Amino acid sequence: MDTGMTLVFYGEGHGKSTAAMGRALKAASEGKTVFVIHYLKGRMNHEAEFMKKLEPQIKVFQFEKSDQRYEDLSYEEKQEAQMNIRNGVNFAKKVLVTGECDLLILDEALGLLDAGLLTLEELQVLLKSKSAGMELILTGRTMDPAIRQFADEIYKIKSEK
Repeated sequence: MDTGMTLVFYGEGHGKSTAAMGRALKAASEGKTVFVIHYLKGRMNHEAEFMKKLEPQIKVFQFEKSDQRYEDLSYEEKQEAQMNIRNGVNFAKKVLVTGECDLLILDEALGLLDAGLLTLEELQVLLKSKSAGMELILTGRTMDPAIRQFADEIYKIKSEK
């Protein structure tokens, strides 16, 4: 991970976040620090409780307050969630600029584009702000072709059966 790679896991299939977490476990086993920021998934109480056992090597950050996924929220709840998600994006930018960890996973960051919560230009600014030597992983269902220029490796995850 010393090369500071950017990886993308995308596609309609299950396993994108799981693949990213596999990289997180590998990095933590090598003594590296890992930050994971979840977007659009709600608080994920059960998973978050388990992940706390992996601290301080793997730290999970969730800025959303609802237990529900973003897509299942009412209009009013989405308005509040948008502010919290924006805080999570700002935190990600700070981490990318400062190089506060060795591996940063932005889980469902590509989904922020799909939901209209982040513009392609804003995501590109995030990607450009990554500190040298830091590894970054983005996940989501779809990937805008403009992201390709920032990625060192791209994995399309799809279910065959």
